[in-house]
Amino acid sequence: MAKLSMIARDTKREKEVKRCAKKRADLKAIVKSATTSYEEKEAAVLQLQKLPRNASPVRMRNRCALTGRSRGYYSKFGLGRNKLREAAMRGDVPGLVKASW
Repeated sequence: MAKLSMIARDTKREKEVKRCAKKRADLKAIVKSATTSYEEKEAAVLQLQKLPRNASPVRMRNRCALTGRSRGYYSKFGLGRNKLREAAMRGDVPGLVKASW
């Protein structure tokens, strides 16, 4: 089980990313646009830098839905490797079987 503070920090970042997503997308579109002037691009970059750091989606971390573990995360299932294995052994994940040869 991950520390509760780490899980809380990630949920806080997730909310911040959702809150600032539209503004970030608009500013990034201005910066990437070929038709905008240099001054407008510079102003957009400054506004992007003034946004909170946690508004960047790169700072989010994928975590297991059950334990909060950040390593060994399978995005297809939303679980860490340990809990995915337990669920597969119980038969909770359809189509997933233990390999044997």
